[in-house]
Amino acid sequence: MGVIAKRSSMTFFSDGEDHYSHRVRIVLAEKAVTVEIIDVDPFNKPDELVEVTPYNELPALVDRDLSLYEPNVMMEYLDERFPHPPLLPVYPVARGESRLYMYRIQRDWAVLVDLILTSKDKDAVENAQKELRESLINVSPIFEEKPYFMSEEFTMVDCCLAPILWRLPILGVDIPKEQAKGLYKYMDLVFDRESFKESLSEAEQEMRLD
Repeated sequence: MGVIAKRSSMTFFSDGEDHYSHRVRIVLAEKAVTVEIIDVDPFNKPDELVEVTPYNELPALVDRDLSLYEPNVMMEYLDERFPHPPLLPVYPVARGESRLYMYRIQRDWAVLVDLILTSKDKDAVENAQKELRESLINVSPIFEEKPYFMSEEFTMVDCCLAPILWRLPILGVDIPKEQAKGLYKYMDLVFDRESFKESLSEAEQEMRLD
């Protein structure tokens, strides 16, 4: 039982630099969840993390006797556990569309982010930077149609996208404002949310120091 038996409140094992940990922290902040956030060095993980996840990976969420260790599963669990404000639509069709948006963000953008941050192949990194830059410029008009990503309200889709956009400077992805006015308008709106500001780790705050 170990750590699971001892903890009476919710605990989140987080990597302060990781965009997957960040997306869960945004949900926690949106829901104003009382949670102990443990900032973990991914290269020096505590022994108790092994008791939480069979993969010894970050992030991980513990809620009393429940352990979760996949970011999107954590996000949906939190949305059901703390229903206000809702971050997924009520109706099945709209909910399915939101999940597909999240899947596409993962497949089209998050994998590029992971490659840029971890690959030692210079050509592969440069190609991923170019692909991410061009893709975001191409979708920028979408952000002019509604305040948030394909929605009038802030949703879980935005929780997945915002951490990626926040990291553009450290990813080496420079997008000219004149080519992506909608995207910049969206970033200003999301980054100014109180919950987003609260979600930032110290390392993330330093990613965009002016």
